[in-house]
Amino acid sequence: MTHRILITGASGFVGSALLQLLARDHGKCEVFAFGHGKGQMNPIDLMDRSAVEAAIRKTRPTALVHLAAVAAPADARNAPRHAWDVNVTGTMNLAESAMRHAPEARFVYVGSSEAYGASFQSAAGRPVTESEPLRPTTVYGATKAAADLMIGQMAYDGLRAVRCRPFNHTGPGQSDAYVVPAFARQVAEIVAGKSEPVIHVGNLEVERDFLDVRDVVRAYARLAMVDVDAEPDCVFNIASGQPRKIRDILDMLIARSGIDIEVRTDPERLRLNDTPFACGDASKARDRLNWRPLVPFEQTIADVFGYWRRMCGAR
Repeated sequence: MTHRILITGASGFVGSALLQLLARDHGKCEVFAFGHGKGQMNPIDLMDRSAVEAAIRKTRPTALVHLAAVAAPADARNAPRHAWDVNVTGTMNLAESAMRHAPEARFVYVGSSEAYGASFQSAAGRPVTESEPLRPTTVYGATKAAADLMIGQMAYDGLRAVRCRPFNHTGPGQSDAYVVPAFARQVAEIVAGKSEPVIHVGNLEVERDFLDVRDVVRAYARLAMVDVDAEPDCVFNIASGQPRKIRDILDMLIARSGIDIEVRTDPERLRLNDTPFACGDASKARDRLNWRPLVPFEQTIADVFGYWRRMCGAR
């Protein structure tokens, strides 16, 4: 069987990593990259139902990996209506088109651990499983939870859906709208002599479950190509199961700089409803997909910092 994989959001950070993985390890599959980047990208507006339908009819995918979204929580918070439109209505347009024009295709919906929200607190410090209720506390989390539930319902109507709930992931090339590259950029600018040796931070005491993006896209590729026995309620956490304090991550980056750097709390960077602890149980993905994280976190940090050193012109 020739796999024909349609990827939305292919020009983004995660989409680019998925394209690289498929080109390197799965060269025989056909890939249809939909995004807004340059080169071989096909632009698509998920709000344009006729354009979405045309894309599905033309490509006839055997699998769709739906990555396109308003993905930065700050962007969703600043423009909530747009986030709801893209993350929910856009997802509905794609899923409905898949059911009509590619009914046998696997629909890999990429949600978010932020959909769990307040359930992290009721979990009382243990990693959450996929059976935990979705109780989002942010705009972004709410849009991803709503789309997650919608895709789950559509699976009962015949959509061949698998839902993923990835936890925090990072890697070289990620925007500095996210915490790890934001720290790495600030440290790299200091190393390059472009900034004074001071880093401005938000809450460093929260704990998060971090993955390398290269591990995350391995899970997506596997779901797109392996015929998992997917019942309508098929959901997978994509997580390391290892909580890390944000402070510890910053300390790792500062240590790599070799410079004495002052850390200052910036009230503008403190988030309302900031969950103190978030960690996921990915034993289901391990048992059913034979998936587990392979990239050591120290390597991830080294690669992110190396990327920002190059971007900032630091030696």
